[in-house]
Amino acid sequence: MSGKIQYCLLIDRMTPVLGNLGIVAETIMLAFQNYILMLGTSVMIPSLLVPAMGGSDGDKARVIQTLLFVAGINTLLQALFGTRLPAVVGGSFAYVIPIAYIINDSSLQRITDRQERFIQTMRAIQGALIVASSIQIILGYSQVWGLFSRFFSPLGMAPVVGLVGLGLFQRGFPLLGNCVEIGIPMLLLVIGLSQYLKHVRPFRDVPIFERFPVLICVTIIWIYSVILTAGGAYRGKPTTTQLSCRTDRANLISTAPWFKFPYPLQWGPPTFSAGHSFAMMSAVLVSMVESTAAYKAASRLAIATPPPAYVLSRGIGWQGIGILLDGLFGTGTGSTISVENVGLLGLTRVGSRRVVQISAGFMIFFSTLGKFGAVFASIPFPIFAALYCILFGLVASVGLSFLQFTNMNCMRNLIIIGLSLFLGISVPQFFNEYWNPQHQGLVHTNAGWFNAFLNTIFSSPAMVGLIVAVFLDNTLEVEKSKKDRGMPWWVKFRTFRGDNRNEEFYTLPFNLNRFFPPT
Repeated sequence: MSGKIQYCLLIDRMTPVLGNLGIVAETIMLAFQNYILMLGTSVMIPSLLVPAMGGSDGDKARVIQTLLFVAGINTLLQALFGTRLPAVVGGSFAYVIPIAYIINDSSLQRITDRQERFIQTMRAIQGALIVASSIQIILGYSQVWGLFSRFFSPLGMAPVVGLVGLGLFQRGFPLLGNCVEIGIPMLLLVIGLSQYLKHVRPFRDVPIFERFPVLICVTIIWIYSVILTAGGAYRGKPTTTQLSCRTDRANLISTAPWFKFPYPLQWGPPTFSAGHSFAMMSAVLVSMVESTAAYKAASRLAIATPPPAYVLSRGIGWQGIGILLDGLFGTGTGSTISVENVGLLGLTRVGSRRVVQISAGFMIFFSTLGKFGAVFASIPFPIFAALYCILFGLVASVGLSFLQFTNMNCMRNLIIIGLSLFLGISVPQFFNEYWNPQHQGLVHTNAGWFNAFLNTIFSSPAMVGLIVAVFLDNTLEVEKSKKDRGMPWWVKFRTFRGDNRNEEFYTLPFNLNRFFPPT
């Protein structure tokens, strides 16, 4: 593929795994590294939402377990039957605003018993997720999303993929700054090992600093933070500092059960409300856009062809099934492609479907063994924030790399890129400033579901970027600018038969293509 990034090692193409114990060990360690990385978001979202729902620390631990369990199932489904890219599926912050709207519903707020309010709120969220998942399922399996993707071009997708990374800046240094004595050393150590020492190989031919920077750095800084906590470094410090820095403040280990197997409808039967469901549909649309951009970035980092329209629709359809599972099991949020794990493909230079499948096994295994999973989930957030600074930035740069296929000496292209990037950051920032503790938001009418819908849409950098970039790219001098937009390179990847390498990357396993022929 012209212009492909020439650095990603595909373990799936190496010698058979069972014939080489070294490859087996490396694959397992890479999979565990993916598991550790996705813990950040998996712990952060329930830690934010469960207390607001009225839940206890025990409820928070149980929701984290459920979220990890379903994330493992969804990752397996996506790697086997979805896009088949080496991408991890995890919880999404796109759902926070509609979930906050549900939490603040007056009928739920009137419940005085906190435990009962938590259960009823969780059931309301479940019902909204189940109904809203139908949007992605329909748009995916009907191929409507694939048809819409025909309006995409390298010029239009560059800012969208870029904003998937850049738009997460608030979860980078602002969170790292809550505990600089942990965050700064973590950031410097990851850069040092993964970039300056990547060619150092203390163990034969394995570049451990290049392959396992997350595992090594998290272990070192985690031990360092345990020493600081045990040494009393945070006694008398503000609550925010203690929550961010201490390794014993999350109460996850003490409240997590030794063994708990999540199961559908474990919180009771879901409750359904039209307003809740409409509000949740906005988050489903946002997660669909963000996942599409993440698929494009993952395919580029894994040296695969851009997913054709048929494969993209298939992945979105399975993601809709994943959101349906989120609703059935009660994860407390919806799911999307994990942007940080996409960035890890580039940092480690390994894009392997097998690694992702094994990491899904770790998610399922440790989610059922609550105490063991809680140990890893107690890693302080600033450690993850330091990783996000690097990985989100890497995904953003992958998006900008699509511009090499366009003519950036063209003023039309410069205007589209500049406007979509600027508005993609500026508009969500404006909306976020008005999202107060009462979760009212900038749009504040008497219809709460309408408020949540618009606030969610315009609080997403990727969604705003897509609206601006795709609209301008398909309305400004379209016919005269095909070459400038990068279409000669892009058009052959629109269909499954357009490039013979698509079969290698995206063919379904178990010879299922006989029953579901690609288009």
